Amino acid sequence: MKGLAILNFKFGTQIALHCARAGFRYTSRVPLLALDTCDARGSIALLDDGRVLQEILHPVKEDYSSWLLPAVDRLLQESGISHSSLAGYAVASGPGSFTGVRVGLTTAKAWAEVYRKPIFPVSRLAVLALQAGHGADYAATFIDAQRKQIFAALYHRENGRWKLLGEETVIDPTEFFGSVTSTVGKAPLSWVSLDPELLTGSPFWQSQAASGGAVVRVHPPITSAIGHYALSHLLEHRTDALALDANYVRRSDAEIFGKKGAAL
Repeated sequence: MKGLAILNFKFGTQIALHCARAGFRYTSRVPLLALDTCDARGSIALLDDGRVLQEILHPVKEDYSSWLLPAVDRLLQESGISHSSLAGYAVASGPGSFTGVRVGLTTAKAWAEVYRKPIFPVSRLAVLALQAGHGADYAATFIDAQRKQIFAALYHRENGRWKLLGEETVIDPTEFFGSVTSTVGKAPLSWVSLDPELLTGSPFWQSQAASGGAVVRVHPPITSAIGHYALSHLLEHRTDALALDANYVRRSDAEIFGKKGAAL
């Protein structure tokens, strides 16, 4: 399966009503800029009424600090849309690398303050859950966090929507996989990840493969799906620049190693 399936949301009148309640102007268009800088596989995307106008991949070897602003400028210019005409910004709030998450959120905050636009923070793990199989009652989503750990979360489908069980976490893969199977039991389960080989290549999976649930590989970029998620949750997830917070899950290296050094 290549890429995240683009979900067909019914915008029209429903989006107009959401926009009016959320406090920003709606004409016949809802242009939204989406950002994902959480790891090297990020991108930016421009959506209009739920239609993806363009999505630009981040070059893996280029720093976001030097790539992001010129890339967004080019994207908006080519599409004939200005910051002033945007309905807002959808930004991946994590989990991911400390530096990557911070660059995306700081940039979105600055634009939101200058152009007085709302921000829609979106968890990457929540977006991955949308790709779970239609018959699944549970979705276990995870992303490589390096250092033999994963960013992970377990979701349960309730009334057609995915509800987070517990909290997003950074954890040893085998510990998470075992915890999920204990919680889910025999209920239909989808494992959804950008890095499914961390599951399928593990000793845990060799013992569970016959009854361990379906594995769904999601191919980046996922920024357009982040934009769709934001548009479908306008009222629940809207925030302003001052209230926006990062979902790092794991502390920064400076904080971890600085405290260790201070204790020596």
